[in-house]
Amino acid sequence: MEKILLADSGTGNTEAMLKVLMDIPVVQRAKVSVLHVVPPQVSAEAMASKWETGGKTLANAITSLNLDPTRVTAMLREGEPKDVVCQVADEIDASLIIMGSRGLRGLKAILENSVSQYVFQLAARPMLLVKDDLYSIRPIKRILVALNKSDSAQQGLSFALSLLRDIPDSELILVHSVSNLKAKPFDQTSPDPNKDPILQAAVAEAKKYGVAYKCVAPEGKAGVRICQLAESMNVNLLVLGSPDRRPSIAKGLPDLDRLVGESLSDYVRVYAPCPVLLTRMAD
Repeated sequence: MEKILLADSGTGNTEAMLKVLMDIPVVQRAKVSVLHVVPPQVSAEAMASKWETGGKTLANAITSLNLDPTRVTAMLREGEPKDVVCQVADEIDASLIIMGSRGLRGLKAILENSVSQYVFQLAARPMLLVKDDLYSIRPIKRILVALNKSDSAQQGLSFALSLLRDIPDSELILVHSVSNLKAKPFDQTSPDPNKDPILQAAVAEAKKYGVAYKCVAPEGKAGVRICQLAESMNVNLLVLGSPDRRPSIAKGLPDLDRLVGESLSDYVRVYAPCPVLLTRMAD
């Protein structure tokens, strides 16, 4: 991980999340850009006031984070926050975007102008979402990775292993949730994970790095089961691949499944009981 973009609004838990990440050796080498965006104002006086407030917010964030001054950049920009975050992420070639989230879903998020929902849909970079209503951000010891055959899921697995390999007494929870059409509605069963080729391939990767692991292969609605496991297994970070299924011609437009809240990643983003890292492979 080389470059982290922290979109700091002055509220929420994003600064606490970055502090936790910076305790991990592989993250400590990263350069951090802390971004605060000032929305357009109707008057010069209002704009001057917003810029002054934004400057104070940035200064407080830099002080609070207590980072190496040679590895942190403060960025104060004017514009629509949702557009500016995407622009700056591309400008600095961010390896990871960290943003706060109110946990709004689907059309409600769109109608209430959710910045994180917009960036989540259009950014082609890993994105760590931290809900504003999480009361505390805990040190990362246990990461759940939701797996499937997609390249983005494999990227998520690699990201989780890069974090956990240097954390003593850590644990990787590997989950491959499958639907069982023969089961009755709301039934929850667990097939044998030792017979699941996707899980076994992930186990082989975990063994390479000496990372302790646990495999779970629940049946049922994937989003619901993943969030239930994150809760019951006391997970500190949930990693989920979020494949981009739009045709190339539509890359600048929102994904309709995510727009109406029908995608797995949208469900997990809203209902997970811990921070969620969404990975996506860029074309």
